Amino acid sequence: MGVGFGVGSPVSRPFRQSQATLHTWSGLLLGWVLFIVFTTGTIAFWREALNRWMRPELPRIEQPMRVLSGAQAFLQRTVPDGQSWYITMPSDRMPVATLFWIPKTDADAPSGRGRRRRGTDTQALVGADGTAVVARDTRGGDFFYRFHFDLHYMPVLWARWIVGVAAMMMLVAILTGIVTHKKIFRDFFTLRRGKGQRSWLDGHNATAVLALPFHLMITYTGLVTLMAMLMPWGAVANYTDEAKISKALFPHVEVPERSNRPAPLVDLVPVVRDAERRLGGAAAYVEVREPGDASARITVTRSPATLLNTRGASVAYDGVTGRPIWQSPPPDGASATAGVMIGLHAGRYADLGLRWIYFLCGVAGTVMVASGLVLWTVKRRERLPDPARPHLGFRIVERLNLGVLGGFPLAVAGFFWANRLLPTADAGRAEREVTVLFVVWGVAFVAGLILRPRWGWQALLGGTGAALIALALFDLATLRPGMFARFLGGDSLWVGTDLTLAVFGIAFLLIARRVARHRPTIRVRTRRAAISMDAMA
Repeated sequence: MGVGFGVGSPVSRPFRQSQATLHTWSGLLLGWVLFIVFTTGTIAFWREALNRWMRPELPRIEQPMRVLSGAQAFLQRTVPDGQSWYITMPSDRMPVATLFWIPKTDADAPSGRGRRRRGTDTQALVGADGTAVVARDTRGGDFFYRFHFDLHYMPVLWARWIVGVAAMMMLVAILTGIVTHKKIFRDFFTLRRGKGQRSWLDGHNATAVLALPFHLMITYTGLVTLMAMLMPWGAVANYTDEAKISKALFPHVEVPERSNRPAPLVDLVPVVRDAERRLGGAAAYVEVREPGDASARITVTRSPATLLNTRGASVAYDGVTGRPIWQSPPPDGASATAGVMIGLHAGRYADLGLRWIYFLCGVAGTVMVASGLVLWTVKRRERLPDPARPHLGFRIVERLNLGVLGGFPLAVAGFFWANRLLPTADAGRAEREVTVLFVVWGVAFVAGLILRPRWGWQALLGGTGAALIALALFDLATLRPGMFARFLGGDSLWVGTDLTLAVFGIAFLLIARRVARHRPTIRVRTRRAAISMDAMA
């Protein structure tokens, strides 16, 4: 016997109702985690731009090879006999060349590869003029990128499991939402204002349908990025040695043994130019093993910003002669598919226009999650026997909505303000910026618990809007050289970033104003209450 899913089918309504229940609870249980993941992931689409915006001391990079030449000169002066050098190539997205090195004294492991030791004494920045620069210590946009899947203040493995389960819940919510809303595409063109629950549902539907392909893609590919953790059985069944699977997925040239015969390192600029020609795109990373030794080896990796597959190919050179000695093999089908899925999720390949599309779709996804969480309370408040005295479960959801949906954006604004106001020369400054974010978020949570919800929404949303607009004005007044001077010089990043912050600030103020003007209709006497009163009489 066939099962029909038409509107008039006797099976369709129970099935749709079951999907509606699954949609509601899959979206609610981890909805607050999803909101944070969507918010930080959306901000991370401008990761490189924020890295530079949060270091206003850094000029724009116009000649990457000049910066590379300066980086090599700096490393040869600072650590000429180090075990290895790592250079992140500058570009129109990267504000500087980031250098990291492992000193020779760290090479005490049995394999000779040593231990990586990150610290201020093993890192440096090289600016546009090819010399080392001093800039304020900050996590910049990289903080949002890491927070997107590693969260903070908890073990990475736990955080990724939480985010992975939340992503699976998100995928279930999207698919069941498509089934539940039988008129979802028609309702997309309907937006009724001032209608309470109906207005929230219209907004939820609109943001869901507007970027539905993006929501499906970003959720599924997000799960793919965690596939080795969430579904390790294929690797376990086929590989007993972790080193073998690493070599299969990430092929690399063998690590050279130090010969202890001094030899000058070849100029890196022509080597990188040759590598870019062979790889078919700009370089992202340069690794030098055993510099200053006859066994020196240089590995150049293609930038993921130049292709959809995020796992860029590499080519290795003899560090003394500059002769190519190895090139990574073409990826197999499984590796290429995984790389493309990760590339689609991260969006590093996207040009400026496509990155704006990613960003706006991410904003739509964030609003979709937030409106769904608010809709849960709006819908159930109308069904309560006494909406003025909700039960404990309702109050918990309502306060969590206020603390997360209202508090986290304010915390992000606090993070940006900390970047501008904390003394630039302080050690540990980057971690203090992060601390400010969580302190502001904690204060917002406490305020959400103390204030009545209506006043809490106005205070948190209005505070976020005012903070973002004030931040743009602060930059306009204090940035040297000024924003417009930078813009006229061809550097539009500052004007674009501050205008975006101001636009979001205005949006938050408008939402706070809307909340302040809203006058909900509270039913004092419901049908259930009336029946109870009649029975008592």
